[in-house]
Amino acid sequence: MWLIFGLIAIVATSINLYRYSRGKDYILAMAMGLSFTTLTLVAEYSMVSWVKVEDWAALLDVVPSMERALWFLTIVSILLNIAPILLELKGKK
Repeated sequence: MWLIFGLIAIVATSINLYRYSRGKDYILAMAMGLSFTTLTLVAEYSMVSWVKVEDWAALLDVVPSMERALWFLTIVSILLNIAPILLELKGKK
């Protein structure tokens, strides 16, 4: 599920940037991009619920590397989605 949400977040962010570059309203696409980024994080986090079977070794193998990747991708998603707003503010000065 996290993969589907992640792909939708990427597409929504791309639409956001495309609509901004064409001078169209991009707010809905920005909200969708950020929302699906959040859903991706929640879906990824829920994947570690299998620790209930006490498979600690598998958890220790997956979580540390995924944490760094999720932080990086979330920061990139936020920056890309708010870039049009920041560019508009810079243009108004």
